[in-house]
Amino acid sequence: MFRAGAVASLSAVLLATVVSAPPALAADPAKCGVVRMSDPGWADITSTNAMLGLVLEGLGYKQKVETLSVPVTFESLKNGQLDVFLGNWMPAQERFAKPLIDAGALVTIKKNLEGIRFTLAVPDYVAAAGIKDFADLAAHADKFDRKIYGIEPGAPGNQNIQKAIDTNDFGLKGWELIESSEQAMLSQVEKAKRGQKWIVFLAWEPHPMNTKYAPGYLSGGDKYFGANYGSASVYTVTRRGYSEDCPNLAKLLRQLTFEVGIENAIMAAMADGGASAQNAARAELKKRPDLIGQWLDGVQTTDGQPGLAAVQGKL
Repeated sequence: MFRAGAVASLSAVLLATVVSAPPALAADPAKCGVVRMSDPGWADITSTNAMLGLVLEGLGYKQKVETLSVPVTFESLKNGQLDVFLGNWMPAQERFAKPLIDAGALVTIKKNLEGIRFTLAVPDYVAAAGIKDFADLAAHADKFDRKIYGIEPGAPGNQNIQKAIDTNDFGLKGWELIESSEQAMLSQVEKAKRGQKWIVFLAWEPHPMNTKYAPGYLSGGDKYFGANYGSASVYTVTRRGYSEDCPNLAKLLRQLTFEVGIENAIMAAMADGGASAQNAARAELKKRPDLIGQWLDGVQTTDGQPGLAAVQGKL
């Protein structure tokens, strides 16, 4: 049996050991605490930014999102003014991304979404009238008022449309590209639908427009948007050196993938239900613990604790 003095001495040693145990090491240096990101004003990127933002919050990071056009986004990544962009659509953005990637000024981290489309489309009632291909547009120029509706100025999709007009491909000479924003473009689609007017516009998935308007995607635009109706993949890209500077965040980004169904659900909750991006994203992520587990495998909080438990606690 231990004597009382020995027991007290042993307790003191154990207490001293606990008190002097070193704290968990920070997962990333302090400069990584704020993750600077971009949103071109697209509902799909708003939804993916929101999902990542909830995870970052649970891990102890802060997310700062700026609304920037695609060209400005890439320039900001090049100059080190942004850290991460979740919306590198390829091949549509190749003219912006490839020179920077080849020069080492931009780093591709991960394909985060695939199996999607990105090209011109018409509402379902226009498709039912026989408009199926880019080549069908010119013969009905008057019905379309010789206008093609795009998104924000400078967007690669808009540039592809303008190039087709300038080169008179498909007999589009004299047509006008209407540049505004995703929201303004879709308001025109909504207005046209109410009056059963003809309209051609830039469409993509995932997006609630696919259920709301049932757009007919046009074939024939392979030269400008790629094969199979502009079949595209979306990549996560970062500024140069970000993975080396912030290895814990880099691990998260390498494991971050999204699904069309989840993004559509978040965007629908925002557009139709009036939910904030954060609340809509939280509701969907709560349904997918398996996805959260995949993202956070081996990822830590900012103070070096297991990341999965921390994020699940926040959700």
